[in-house]
Amino acid sequence: MNTDKQLKFRNTARRGAKWLERGVEGLFTASGWVSIVIVLLITIFLFKEGFGLFQSPTVEKGYVLCVHPSNPVERLNASQIKHIFDYETTSWSEVGGADLEIRPFRFEEIFDYYAEEEFGPDYEFLPDKLAEVVAGDEGILAFLPEQYLPADRSGIKIVEAGNITVTDFFGGREWLPTSTPAPQFGALPLILGTLWVSFFAILIALPLGMGVAIYMSELAGERMRKVLKPAIELLAGIPSVVYGFFGLVVIVPLVQRAFDLPVGETAFAGCLILAIMALPTIITVAEDAMRNTPLAMREASLSLGATQWQTIYRVVIPYASSGISAAIVLGIGRAVGETMAVLMVTGNAAVMPTSLFEPIRTIPATIAAELGEAPAGGAHYQSLFLLGCILFLITLVISVSAELISKKQRQAV
Repeated sequence: MNTDKQLKFRNTARRGAKWLERGVEGLFTASGWVSIVIVLLITIFLFKEGFGLFQSPTVEKGYVLCVHPSNPVERLNASQIKHIFDYETTSWSEVGGADLEIRPFRFEEIFDYYAEEEFGPDYEFLPDKLAEVVAGDEGILAFLPEQYLPADRSGIKIVEAGNITVTDFFGGREWLPTSTPAPQFGALPLILGTLWVSFFAILIALPLGMGVAIYMSELAGERMRKVLKPAIELLAGIPSVVYGFFGLVVIVPLVQRAFDLPVGETAFAGCLILAIMALPTIITVAEDAMRNTPLAMREASLSLGATQWQTIYRVVIPYASSGISAAIVLGIGRAVGETMAVLMVTGNAAVMPTSLFEPIRTIPATIAAELGEAPAGGAHYQSLFLLGCILFLITLVISVSAELISKKQRQAV
C-alpha cells in the first residue's frame, strides 16, 4: 500500500515538474517573441519617422515664396533659397531668371512700407498691401505666410519649392535646420565626420591594442596577466561622459598647445578619445583569440627552430586573424556609436571635414545635441530620426560583419 502511494506521489511530482518546465519554457518563448516584436516596432518607428522628412516642404510649413508675375523662374531648391536670403546670390540670372537684381523680402518688412494704421483695425488690408509690394518690384522674392496671401493672386506668382529630397539630405553640404526660410538638412558633413573620426581613431588604437594583446597573450607572466586583464576590462565600464571630461580637461588643451591651434576641440582630440575608448574592446577580443591558438601549433613551430617572435607573427597571429578582425570591427562599432565623449571634445561644427585639426560634428553628437530642441513631428525632428536610421544601418553592417568574422573563427577552430 505504501508502495502504491509512493508511486502515485512520484508520478504526481513528475507531472508537476513537467508542467512547471513547460510553463517556464512558454515564459521564455513569450519573452523572446515580445523582445523581437519590440525591436521590430522600434525599427519601424525609427524609419517611419525618419523617412517622413521627404514629405516635408523645403520652405517652412505655412509659408510660400512669391515673385513678380513677369519673373520666369518657376522653381527654387533649398540651397538656392538660402543663398538668396543670405545675399550670396544677388541676380536672378544665377538661378535661371533674367539679368535682374534679386531683392529678398520678409513678411515683417511690410511695416517699412506702410504705417500700421493703413492695414485697418483688424489688418484686413494686409493681404492687399503685400500684393502691392510684390507687384511693384520685378526683382522681389517675398517670403510670406500663406494665410496672408490675397484672394486675388493675379498680381503675384508663387514659386514652387517642393519637398525635401533624398539628394538634399544625403548630398547636401550644410546642416542648418533652423535656417529660414529654407532649413538646410545636408547630412553629408555629419556622415563624413562620423566616418572620419572613427577611421583615424582605429588607426591609432589598432597598433596599440595589438601590441598590448600580444604582450598579454604571449609575453606577460601569469601574475602580470591576471593584473592587466581585469584592469583593461574595467576601462570598458567607465562611462563615456567621464572619458569626455578627461578629454576636455587633459587632451583638448594638450592638442591646442602641441599644434599651436586656436582651439583644441578638433577631430584629432575626438580621435584620441575614441582610440582610448576602443582599446579595451580590441585588446580583450584579440587577446582571447590569440590565446585560443592550440599549444601544439606553438610547440611545433618552436621545435622547428623558429624563435618566439617568429612563432607569434607566423603562427599565432595568422591563426587568430579572424578573432583579430572581429576585434577591429567591434572597435570601429564602439567608435562610430559614441556620443557624449565626442560631443564634448570635437567642437560640434557641422562642416565638411578637411583636416584633423578642425572642429567637426558626428551623427550621434548631433542627435544628442538637437533632439531636445526639435519640435515633435517637424522636419528637424524627422531629420534627426533619419540620422538615427543612418547610424542604425552603419552599426548593423558592423555587427553583421563582426558576427560573420566570429563565425569564421569558430569554424576554423
